[in-house]
Amino acid sequence: MTTNSSTAQGHITEEDLAYSRRRAQSAPLQITGAAYIHPQGQLFEFGPSLAEDACVPGLTKLAQAMQQDGAKALIQLTHAGRFAEPYLRRQGYVYGPSPMTLNSPIPHQVKALDQSQIKAIIGYYADATRRAIQAGFAGIELSSAQRLLPQSFLSTFSNQRTDAYGADSLENRARLILEIWDAIMEVVERLAPSGFILGYRCTPEETRGQEVGYTVEEFNQVTDWILERVPLDYLCLASWGRDVFRNRVRAAGPHQGRLINQVVHEHLAGRLPLMVTGGINSIAKAQEALEHAELVGISTPFVADPDFVNKFAAGDPNPINLQISPEDLADLAIPQAAFKDIVRMMDIGQALPQDTRDQFRKLEENYKGDNTFKEV
Repeated sequence: MTTNSSTAQGHITEEDLAYSRRRAQSAPLQITGAAYIHPQGQLFEFGPSLAEDACVPGLTKLAQAMQQDGAKALIQLTHAGRFAEPYLRRQGYVYGPSPMTLNSPIPHQVKALDQSQIKAIIGYYADATRRAIQAGFAGIELSSAQRLLPQSFLSTFSNQRTDAYGADSLENRARLILEIWDAIMEVVERLAPSGFILGYRCTPEETRGQEVGYTVEEFNQVTDWILERVPLDYLCLASWGRDVFRNRVRAAGPHQGRLINQVVHEHLAGRLPLMVTGGINSIAKAQEALEHAELVGISTPFVADPDFVNKFAAGDPNPINLQISPEDLADLAIPQAAFKDIVRMMDIGQALPQDTRDQFRKLEENYKGDNTFKEV
C-alpha cells in the first residue's frame, strides 16, 4: 500500500515509519508500495524511492519498522513507464516501448526508449536491488503488473517495436523482463544473504474488449522462461478492477471463460506458491481465493483494520472492520496528508466502503507541496 507520505524526493518520513510500525503484526509477509527505481519511472507522487544511495538510510529504518515483530519485509521495484504521472507533470512527456499520443491525464507524447536507455533501465533495477539489500529488506518484489514498463513491452497494445525488444515474437516481447531478472540475479547472487526472497508481481492476461495484448497461455510461457533462470519464491497475480481474484480468461483459446487464477495455478503445478490479489476484503473471500492459490495478498483492509488477522485467529466471528471515522485515523497511524493518488484506485476496487474512502479523500486537502513531509 502506497500512502503518499514520503518526501517529494522519495525519502522515508516519520509518517511512513509510524504507518508501518502500526501494521508490523498484520501479516507475516509485508510488501511496500511501489518504490520507483528512477524518477523517470515514478508511479506515485510522495512515493518511496530506490533511485539513489541517499535513500538507503531511510529505507533501512523502514525495513526495521516493518520487520520489528518478526515479519519478512519486501520492497517492490517499480518503473511506471508511460504511467509515470509525476515525471509527466515535470517533463511533459513519458517513456514507453513505442511512440504514442495520449490524452490522460493531460495531452502528451510517449517517447520510445532506445536500446541504450533500455540498458540503463536494466541497470537501475540492479542498483535498486543492491540498495534493498543494503537497507536490510528480506527480499524484493519485481512489479510487472497493471501496465507498468516491463508489462508494456510484453503487450502488443503498447509495443510496436521492430528491434530485439519488438512485437514480432513473444521471445522479443519478453526480452526486457528476462534481462531485468538477469541483472537482479547477478546482484542477489553476489550480495544478498541466504534466503533472500524473490517475488514477481504480474498481470496474467491483457485484453481490451475483443483485442488481446497477450494471452494467459503466453503469460504462462514467459513464467516458464523466468523460472528457468530465477529461483522465484512466489508469483503474485494483480490487475485492475473489482474482485480481481474472480477474473476469468477473456481471450479466445483453450481456457476461455475459466477462472484465471485456476489456469495459472494448474500451470505452476506446485513449482512455487501463487499469491492472488484484488478485492479480498473478507475471510470468506480469502478462503475462496485460496482454492486456487497458496497465498492471498491484501492491502486496503489493512489500512482500515491492521489487527483483523489476529482477531480472526482469536476467534472473532466478524474480524474485519472496514468502517472508520475521523477519530480512528490517529490510532490507525494514517498520515494527516495521505492517499492523494490512491483513493481513486480504491474507488475502482471498492474493497473499502464509500464513506471510508471519502474520509481518506479529505486528507488530500492537507498536502502543502514539497514541504508536506520531512525526511527521518
